[in-house]
Amino acid sequence: MNWDDESMTGDRVVSGTADGDDRAVEAALRPKDLGEFVGQERVREQLDLVLRAARARGATADHVLLSGAPGLGKTTLSMIIAAEMGAPIRITSGPAIQHAGDLAAILSSLTEGEVLFLDEIHRMSRPAEEMLYMAMEDFRVDVVVGKGPGATAIPLELPPFTLVGATTRAGLLPPPLRDRFGFTGHMEFYAPVELQRVIHRSAGLLDVAIEEEGAAEIAGRSRGTPRIANRLLRRVRDYAQVKADGRITREIAAQALRVYEVDGRGLDRLDRAVLTALLKLFGGGPVGLSTLAVAVGEERETVEEVAEPFLVREGLLARTPRGRIATPAAWEHLGMVPPQQVTGGAGRAGGAAAGQGGLFGE
Repeated sequence: MNWDDESMTGDRVVSGTADGDDRAVEAALRPKDLGEFVGQERVREQLDLVLRAARARGATADHVLLSGAPGLGKTTLSMIIAAEMGAPIRITSGPAIQHAGDLAAILSSLTEGEVLFLDEIHRMSRPAEEMLYMAMEDFRVDVVVGKGPGATAIPLELPPFTLVGATTRAGLLPPPLRDRFGFTGHMEFYAPVELQRVIHRSAGLLDVAIEEEGAAEIAGRSRGTPRIANRLLRRVRDYAQVKADGRITREIAAQALRVYEVDGRGLDRLDRAVLTALLKLFGGGPVGLSTLAVAVGEERETVEEVAEPFLVREGLLARTPRGRIATPAAWEHLGMVPPQQVTGGAGRAGGAAAGQGGLFGE
């Protein structure tokens, strides 16, 4: 059963991953210092102490590891670290460093005190990773010249620098690499009230008129992620400008997000397709991941890595040794009744629909 002719993962408005349009807009919306940064109180307070102490000593800041889901502000914090230290920043990513020579070229061109932001650090190649150990600890690397028995290692001294590593999968980092970071901060998902502050700040920078209830409506559908909140704000702004007087109210926000198929809990078309298949075709489960993916018309990896994390976090789906099962909250959210509650001999696959009202939070 294919729910759409096209993959439901392309250009998801509720994806925490940045696209080209996001990067262009985020540059204008990024806070410039820790005082402007909204949320992540614990990480901000700890990081502020690290940076203040480094400035007081006149030294470079300790290496920093930031972990957490996409869209929570890891890149923004790396830029704030550089700004707070009055240092330039160099930005690269793990997938771009596939050889030790790639890393050596970057490290050897750093200036004293410079901040090197390494996104997706868990995807760096092993040879480059091993070179990074020495660079972080001793500020030097060994450059191998020649091949075979005649190869020699020439030590290259590096100026003191601060490495800021970002990862969405901290568990994939080897312990020797994790241990070399002086500070590790785990980025948590945002509470709705924090996202409202993010939305109000962004609306001011974008010169968008928004009411408190409108901001709350957007925040409640943003999956606890500032990047998604800012993206939804821009989509609602477009709708308000075309369909209304440009002012974002609760009603306008709800109408706009219905157009983009984002319901009151932040689920989009793919999320609801997974839940609908699980409830209607398999009576709420348990069902194997591969079978569920076939029913939705998506790859197994797409269901497991794109849709499931949020559904599990929302308490709508559970992973068990026997397969995926829907929770009572999933039946309630889709306005359906679990088979065991249906009278009159309902079959296993026939969760009786109690209507789709409330799906989009109105």
